Amino acid sequence: MDLFNQNKDKGNRVSGVDRGKVVMYGLSTCVWCKKTKKLLTDLGVDFEYIYVDRLEGDEEDNAVEEVRRFNPSVSFPTTVINDEKAIVGFKEKEIRESLGF
Repeated sequence: MDLFNQNKDKGNRVSGVDRGKVVMYGLSTCVWCKKTKKLLTDLGVDFEYIYVDRLEGDEEDNAVEEVRRFNPSVSFPTTVINDEKAIVGFKEKEIRESLGF
């Protein structure tokens, strides 16, 4: 395992079944963020994840502002579905229901 590349991982897209636009904002060191990412992956959902703590400058500012739109406390994970609904924290049942499982 290449730990150096892992540390540079700012986020990515995980391919899967289209359940709408799903974006998970998290921190690379957050256990609940990792659980949310694993849940979405295990469900086979197409989603994007962004590790806000690995961004810098304008990129980080823009991500924080996007999270703040849905979650004024800017806590993680924040999962945004179709730019309409935000699920704050690891709430497996709510995530499943929101994605039609």
